[in-house]
Amino acid sequence: MGKKIKKEEKAPPEDVFDPLQVESKEAATVVLMLDSPEEDVLAKACEAMYRFADKCDENKKVLLDLGTVDKLLKLIQSEDRIVRRNACMAFGVMAAHPDVRKLLRKQDETIPAVIHLLNPEEDTVVHEFAALCLSYMCNDFSSKVAVYEGDGVEALIRCLYSGDPDVQKNGLETLVLMMEDYQARAAVRDQNGLEPLLDLMKSEYPVIQEFALVALQKAAQDNDTRAALRELEALNRLVDFVGRPDFNDLHVHALYALSNSLDDVESMQQIKENGGLARLIAFITDTTPPEDESGKEKGKKPKSGSKKGKKGEDGEEKKTGEPSNTLPECKKHAAKAIARAAKNAENRKILHEQEAEKMLILLLSHEAQEVQIAAAQAIAVMAESLTCRDSIGQWEGIDPFIKMLKSDNSELKEAATAALANLTVSNTNNCGEVLHKNGIEPLINLLADQRETVVANAACVLTNMSVDEQMRAEIQRLGVVSAVILPLKSQSYIVQSKAALAVAAFASDANARQDFGLSNGLEPLCELLKSNNDEVRRSASWAITVIAVDEPTASELSKLGCLGILQDIQQSGTRANRFTDAAMEKLLDSNLSAKYALTGYLGPNNLIADGFFDAGQLKPGSSFRTLEDYCKDDVNQKRPILLVNPGSSALDVKAVTPTPSVDIKPRGSAGSIRARTPVKSSKDGKAKPREKSAEKSRQSTKEKQEKEEPIEESTFVPPVDDMLRKYVDMVTEKVLPLGSMKEQVVALAEFVADRMGGAIEKGQVSNFSYELQISQLKYNLQSNVIPIGTINAGIHYHRSILFKALADRIAVPCSLVRGEYNRAWNEVMLCDETTTPGAPKYPPKSYIVDLIHHPGDLLRTDSMEASFYQKI
Repeated sequence: MGKKIKKEEKAPPEDVFDPLQVESKEAATVVLMLDSPEEDVLAKACEAMYRFADKCDENKKVLLDLGTVDKLLKLIQSEDRIVRRNACMAFGVMAAHPDVRKLLRKQDETIPAVIHLLNPEEDTVVHEFAALCLSYMCNDFSSKVAVYEGDGVEALIRCLYSGDPDVQKNGLETLVLMMEDYQARAAVRDQNGLEPLLDLMKSEYPVIQEFALVALQKAAQDNDTRAALRELEALNRLVDFVGRPDFNDLHVHALYALSNSLDDVESMQQIKENGGLARLIAFITDTTPPEDESGKEKGKKPKSGSKKGKKGEDGEEKKTGEPSNTLPECKKHAAKAIARAAKNAENRKILHEQEAEKMLILLLSHEAQEVQIAAAQAIAVMAESLTCRDSIGQWEGIDPFIKMLKSDNSELKEAATAALANLTVSNTNNCGEVLHKNGIEPLINLLADQRETVVANAACVLTNMSVDEQMRAEIQRLGVVSAVILPLKSQSYIVQSKAALAVAAFASDANARQDFGLSNGLEPLCELLKSNNDEVRRSASWAITVIAVDEPTASELSKLGCLGILQDIQQSGTRANRFTDAAMEKLLDSNLSAKYALTGYLGPNNLIADGFFDAGQLKPGSSFRTLEDYCKDDVNQKRPILLVNPGSSALDVKAVTPTPSVDIKPRGSAGSIRARTPVKSSKDGKAKPREKSAEKSRQSTKEKQEKEEPIEESTFVPPVDDMLRKYVDMVTEKVLPLGSMKEQVVALAEFVADRMGGAIEKGQVSNFSYELQISQLKYNLQSNVIPIGTINAGIHYHRSILFKALADRIAVPCSLVRGEYNRAWNEVMLCDETTTPGAPKYPPKSYIVDLIHHPGDLLRTDSMEASFYQKI
């Protein structure tokens, strides 16, 4: 054998670096490797950073501080596929940190570079992490704009067609964030992104289904997109989805999408024609869905994959299309979807045709209160239609609401009262149902509820029921008048407004006004006139217009400053309205003393009643005082207060006693006529003592009351003018029987002038002595209040008041007008006489009655004589 020769190994080239295995335990070292020119080193470094960053947010922050982001941004644009892939993985994971995103937003090339990674030539892994990066970035609005402007929507839609569920999920999540902007929603529609969204509803992965449904929900917010969804039959597909019992946990999102889709009439009409609406109602109420044309129930077979159909008690798989026992959360959102769609009148009509009210009434008895609340809210919207109100009442939909009124759940009571408020609008039958179901008492109790909307709704229901007289009487009997006072003091504008309207509805008769006054309800009502809310002022003004129909109530309102408040409002260009004008007019019409003091005018319809007084023109800024206040004043040198209070020959003094509703304070020892013995004046002006029978009667009554019960102070009673009563009897006997109104006016003028000192020559009015007699009357009566019948010498303003008082009692229509410098006059409307008896010539003309110079003369209001009569 030959000798073996040993082979010599070839030495490595001298210019080649020997392979080096590096093991690093520091992130900083790996970051340095990102600058290596070797693709293999870069790939391994990026992979190591991905694993490190994916562990926790603290690691992401460490890499950020080491300057990794800028290097990775360059590497995701590398020409090497492995480097690009690994860098994209690390880059996508690091974008989850907010500080990283903040830095990336400053780099203009970030978004375009990431969008470029979504091109079809890239690996699926690159698509996954590029879409993940964009989903993190799109949490900021500026990034959404950048993605949209960089044609990122188209690239993201391509992700929806990917076979990788992670790519689909990340792409969907990014689209959902972007579709918060209307431009992105339009881009998804224009680039045919709706179809893949609908297809992904069938995905095996619940998270993908959820994102797809949320995306459809946002897409359906636009009209054009809803039209595109109708073309794709998206509504029926959503209804089918709701009908799948194995998707119970996702039904809420599908119902949200349906809710947005049903905003317009076209969508509602389509889902109705395709039977989808009826099936939806059946699914929600757990009833059997309607059959299709073939007579078989509509539904879908259980899909293969991770989700399987639920099994019944017999162990067999439950077919879709059978009653699904929908979750309470889904029932709630279904009711909300109905409520949203029903805001449109046409949609309400369609829903009514499908008897959606029955479904909602059925949901009212559900054991979950959140379902009851949603159903009640939906019925409240449906009840805006008169037809729906009738149907709900016929289908016994009132009774569940009455039960809800007694619940401890404030939201449930709010929804129930809101529904009843709409159901009782212009619907006597429903109002009657509330009455028969004993709903009035709980409604009145709710006026004291802590929740403001509950109080407002309850007041609204009661107000709606007040239209019927019998119901109003029953509600008043149960104490609504006193109960509504507390809401008047609320801080909520809506509660104040509804409470004021309730006052207007229930305090319209004498007994109710008395209860309202005794319960101290007038003061808070007056305070509402000061509100800065227009609706509150309108409602309060309307309430005052209704209750100020009698003089005692009007007087009490005046004492509370109501007149002054209304005057301030009328002087404002922004706060005044027709309601405040009406309140002012009604308040003055019910308190003619205040009206004459403020306006200086009483029309033919303003009939002077007992207790009227004239204290002169009210100065701007001064408050109107009552007769009781003037009676308490000491005698002074000011203008006297003229009182018209003849009483009645058929009625006693009680006819002029104020009702208890005004809560007038007793006048004490310094009352009318200074608490002295009342006097009555004869024709010659001398005061004579009145009989003491009334005084004895009062003393005996007082002694009796002291024995039986505590002493109660008497109410104020104005003094009766016996002489004026005689004047009324004389005028009734002599003037009233005259044949024509003109004759009555002339005769009455002559009568008044004769009782007030006779005719006065022109130019001699200033020499006519009447002040001395007035002063003597003040002294004799010890009061500034002078009964008009006791005056034997008077000028313009004395005679015109007496003429008006007597004319009103014999039905001779006339006006009382105040002028300047103690001038006042009466105006009458008379027709010219014709040759034919009993045939007056129209139209009537206005005349001023001369009570001074030639008593009985009628002066045309546009004549020189009338002008001279009105001025000094």
